[in-house]
Amino acid sequence: MERSAQRLGRALVVVVDDRTAQRETDDSTGRLVTELLEEAGFIVDGSVVVRADIVEIRNALNTAVIGGVDLVLTVGGTGVSPRDVTPDATSGVLDRPVPGIAEALRSSGLAAGAVDAGVSRGLVGLSGSTLVVNLAGSRPAVRDGMATLSTLLPYVIGELSGLDGD
Repeated sequence: MERSAQRLGRALVVVVDDRTAQRETDDSTGRLVTELLEEAGFIVDGSVVVRADIVEIRNALNTAVIGGVDLVLTVGGTGVSPRDVTPDATSGVLDRPVPGIAEALRSSGLAAGAVDAGVSRGLVGLSGSTLVVNLAGSRPAVRDGMATLSTLLPYVIGELSGLDGD
């Protein structure tokens, strides 16, 4: 059975941004990621904005996993500054890393000129049957990351759901 190209699965977006969480700025990144996920064939359950806090990020990830989404995509907080703690929070949620996808995101991001993607410490892995992906937070990094993921996600989600045809 083939998974419908229009319905890859359910996704949740977690935006990690102190200023947006404190309502000092608008959440344009969450809207962009939601739009790109919907174009890729996902039903997006929503977008959650959290501060750059390990506990808040981990709680958002765990809630998404418990909620049964196929994909949880974080945006922001993957760099080298002291406030960039998304990978640290994510590592505590993952059961199995998928380093090849993280490396592909860094490589393609850097090639596309998204320096924050190239130096990202972002992780990708599995928590149960949910794929967790950390993206760097700039709009170019998000656009390039989603372009890279669009070729990989149908395969990975198919493998996880058992609908890959093998």
